[in-house]
Amino acid sequence: MRFAGTVLPDGEQREVFVVNGRITTTPVPGAPTVADGGYLLPGLVDAHCHIGIGPDGGVDLEEAQRQARTEREAGVLLVRDCGVPIDTTPLQRKLELPRIVRSGRHIVRPRRYIRGLGTELEDPAQLPGAVAEQAQSGDGWVKLVGDWIDRDAGDLAPLWPDEVLAEAIAVAHEHGARVTAHVFGEDALPGLIAAGIDCIEHGTGLTAPTIEEMAARGTALVPTLINIENFPDIADSASRYPVYAAHMRDLHARVDQTIGAAIEAGIPVYTGTDAGGGIEHGRIVDEIEALHRCGMSTHAAIGAGSWAARDWLGYLGIADYAAADLLVYDTDPREDLGALRKPRHIVLRGRLIR
Repeated sequence: MRFAGTVLPDGEQREVFVVNGRITTTPVPGAPTVADGGYLLPGLVDAHCHIGIGPDGGVDLEEAQRQARTEREAGVLLVRDCGVPIDTTPLQRKLELPRIVRSGRHIVRPRRYIRGLGTELEDPAQLPGAVAEQAQSGDGWVKLVGDWIDRDAGDLAPLWPDEVLAEAIAVAHEHGARVTAHVFGEDALPGLIAAGIDCIEHGTGLTAPTIEEMAARGTALVPTLINIENFPDIADSASRYPVYAAHMRDLHARVDQTIGAAIEAGIPVYTGTDAGGGIEHGRIVDEIEALHRCGMSTHAAIGAGSWAARDWLGYLGIADYAAADLLVYDTDPREDLGALRKPRHIVLRGRLIR
């Protein structure tokens, strides 16, 4: 197939060819033209997505497949799974579905996360062993729950001692895996960052010192801004814990300022919707628009959900020898992010989906 148009992120007009599932810029005589004009973009990325979770916990593979198709139709061609209780490896063999980089199951403490989703550890000292197990079963990522409500304290609190985190993250790195953690509040962040964690999910409790430390270390952030919109509802449902409810409302009230400061400090920030975790699938453009609202340029916000995120996860954009996962748009999404909602063509693994 032949595509011609303005290729992002460089903005140059050129020809792109797809041969045997790969991209080449070397002309291929006789290749049929699919698009002549428009804007070519590397496939979108949802870097915090739960294909395999529904309102009642884990779902069957048929429903997980439907979720994956919904992501694909929104232009998401690469997903970083952020923890699911089912084995989604069969979906990775389906060529018509987005690529899934699996994290295995959440690692949690008893009564300190959503019931049934995670691997529960009675003793925090078990964490390094559990991390090793998840690192071996996943695709290079391990997901921790860094904080959650402690019912005795009545507020968010860390799940893991700092020294255990340091050992566990070192174990993950020895196994060639990176570690990310769910963190809403402030208190769990210093220990996680100091332990060498690779990514923070949500990050609503970031402060000037932890932002500075993350920026210095190059620790990534996936803020899931459209999920944070649910914090007031979470607070309303937690009337038994007034301190926690007030804390969640405060985190929500300052989230744009918090994430804006992280962006300004140079923390690598990527798009993730938390789809499956109370968020509908297929909302990646809403998240890109939310990053723009927090201070990213349109170009950077698109990159956070496309070429920059792909590079972070180990996938090329539109380049020679790259896997042919690309989108074609009629109008320039840098001028109007809403254009991302209407891909004219979707190409996944070199196959023209539409």
